[in-house]
Amino acid sequence: MRAHLISAVILIALTGASAWGDQMGNQTERAENTPAAAVAAKPTDRAGATAVVRELRRIVTPHGVDRTEFVRIGGIDQFVSIRGADRRNPVLLILHGGPGFPTAPIAWWSTRALEEYFTVVHWDQRGSGKTYLINDPKAVAPTMKPERFIEDTEQLVGWLRKELAKEKVFVLGTSWGSYVGLEFARRKPDWLHAYIGMGQIVNSPESERRGYAFALAAARKAGNAQAVSELEALAPYAAPGKPVSLKDIAVERKV
Repeated sequence: MRAHLISAVILIALTGASAWGDQMGNQTERAENTPAAAVAAKPTDRAGATAVVRELRRIVTPHGVDRTEFVRIGGIDQFVSIRGADRRNPVLLILHGGPGFPTAPIAWWSTRALEEYFTVVHWDQRGSGKTYLINDPKAVAPTMKPERFIEDTEQLVGWLRKELAKEKVFVLGTSWGSYVGLEFARRKPDWLHAYIGMGQIVNSPESERRGYAFALAAARKAGNAQAVSELEALAPYAAPGKPVSLKDIAVERKV
């Protein structure tokens, strides 16, 4: 029951983060209509903007935690960010999508609200973000397989359980991360309070085929001859038993 309640808090907090973003947008609009002398100077470069975000993110609570480090996972160093208002809160590991779309860079607004209730862990998976930058891409490329990501997740959660002294954690998987997260949850259910899937992948090839059919129908309805031509050139898209190339996915998504 407690796990279900906290899972609900996660969803409420995510909704709250969106509402917070809307509120900030309204505040920005009001500020823009305020005389220049009455508002603080806006940052004029990246360094200034980064300083503002850094100050907004500062953890000041007595039991708070704010760590970034590289952890040895699956034979390579991988970037991990750990943040929360109270280290006594349960741990929530975010498994990002892609592969190759780390969420740590947008955590300052996307998961800030969750830090009030959880110790939030963002992880740049192999081939992504800061993990990509400090490793040899040619050496990592052969390891970019689903099984390796699942094993990496298991190693990371094992490390978090020891490092943060938690018997169980929450795992939230988004898109590609939902596949990895669900497979991990099947293998180590006793390590979890709960698993939460967002944009949960169940049958990826079928999802690709349906997305393609929708895009083609929309292009035809709009009379977009170029889009129709590009999409028809991909047929048969996501054919059973055949992998979909990244090039074809890029075309389907673009249209």
